[in-house]
Amino acid sequence: MASVSLSSLSLAHRRRPDAAAAALTFSSSDLRFRSASFGFGLAKKNQRVFGLAKKNQRVRISVCRASSLFIRNLDADDFRHPLDKQNTLILRAIPGLNELGKALLGSVTEQIMLLENIGTSVLVSKNQLSELHQLMTEAAQILNMEAPDLYVRQSPVPNAYTLAISGQKPFVVVHTSLVELLTRKELQAVLAHELGHLKCDHGVWLTFANFLTLGAYTVPGIGWLIAQNLEEQLFRWLRAAELTCDRAALLVAQDPKVVISVLMKLAGGSPSIADQLNVDAFLEQARSYDRASSSSVGLYIRNAQTRQLSHPLPVLRAREIDEWSRSLGYQQLLKRAIQITTPQNV
Repeated sequence: MASVSLSSLSLAHRRRPDAAAAALTFSSSDLRFRSASFGFGLAKKNQRVFGLAKKNQRVRISVCRASSLFIRNLDADDFRHPLDKQNTLILRAIPGLNELGKALLGSVTEQIMLLENIGTSVLVSKNQLSELHQLMTEAAQILNMEAPDLYVRQSPVPNAYTLAISGQKPFVVVHTSLVELLTRKELQAVLAHELGHLKCDHGVWLTFANFLTLGAYTVPGIGWLIAQNLEEQLFRWLRAAELTCDRAALLVAQDPKVVISVLMKLAGGSPSIADQLNVDAFLEQARSYDRASSSSVGLYIRNAQTRQLSHPLPVLRAREIDEWSRSLGYQQLLKRAIQITTPQNV
């Protein structure tokens, strides 16, 4: 059975024929349970997202910055993308939907995922990977929210994801390969992206969208047509939700090139060539895509290319975050900011 897949920051998932199957999945082979989780990196159906630690392999975390800007009274709607805001308002208008989702799914999901992570990952704390703990703590402080639990999991697939259903015990998981691929600032941007999903309550809405789609498939006759339409609406919302969380990453990184560099590395980077990648060239690549798809034919192809993707194309996300970094809305948020100071290791 399909699960609500782990979302990718840079690589887009195409819609699977069984995408509307159960939003909750138990796999008898490895007892995995996923619901409404989001993240960086590609997670294929039934792909194992953890493994045994390799002998002598170490996770390298660099030091935290000395200071950053804390945005006072930051609310999710302050940075929510307009398309995300529009679709979320529609879902919020359904009486009791949010509360019902948390009541039905929260405790069971959290308990199973919590036990899985305790058993297969490393829990980050002040006494365990303390510098990574500091990155998360600082990112949460900037976004005006409580820091969730953070786990590091051994995996060759660069990814980070979060469980966001009831909000009682949310947590973020980061794969070791992502730690190896990114710089300290880029890794903190990834954590901020995941925090954005938590702050915006994306998990509850994604879960119910999947249930609605599943229910439509069971309707005789035209049910599959209704389900396909719901799936398209769901993927449209998912793409907008990712744009929102890219903005959360920028609010923490406070440098658009950091966020764009993450997108670029996940699109085509590796530790051995990371120092040769050029953010400006990647932005020019995004502009060339816009030019190539500006004609009527190009626009049609572009829409056909993206309509079945759960995430915007990496070049489009890079261009989007570059534009928002120069927008009046972003500048107004920075005007509300105050300086915070954190310890810096030497």
